[in-house]
Amino acid sequence: MLTNKKVIILAESIYEDLELWYPKLRLIEEGAKVIVAGTGEKTYKGKNGYPLEVDGNVKDFETKDFDAVIVPGGFAPDKLRRHKEVLDFVKQMHDAGKVVAAICHGPWVLVSAGILKGKKVTCVNAIKDDIANAGAQYFDKEVVVDGNIITSRKPDDLPAFCREIIKALSK
Repeated sequence: MLTNKKVIILAESIYEDLELWYPKLRLIEEGAKVIVAGTGEKTYKGKNGYPLEVDGNVKDFETKDFDAVIVPGGFAPDKLRRHKEVLDFVKQMHDAGKVVAAICHGPWVLVSAGILKGKKVTCVNAIKDDIANAGAQYFDKEVVVDGNIITSRKPDDLPAFCREIIKALSK
């Protein structure tokens, strides 16, 4: 059980519905406190139109209060990476040794936060060149764990992705 753990999931418009909701519900099921933070709006719609009401703006939260940050995919990461407060939050989480998890296009945020140099990661095939150009080594695997960074490729990988997040938070 993760009853003493707190996780923040980052959201923006056109997020990949499954990649946000599956980890959110799975971690709640494990007993974690899950917060969803956006970049200014109160409600976002996923790629499939599913509405999401966030708990607040990422700039209103502090990394010291969280054990993990999750960056879902879809088109949301391209929007998230444009916000300094998002990049600062992710970098601070990484530098503090806390879990930083990203799936699909989510690693774009990790690229922009400057935390992938020398790391082993995976992502959706469409951004593997961006990952390599950031100095990371790309692997075409359902989940890759390198230290406190956990990455996956696509919705089909969600069981492995969540399993590794739960494992890391259980330590």
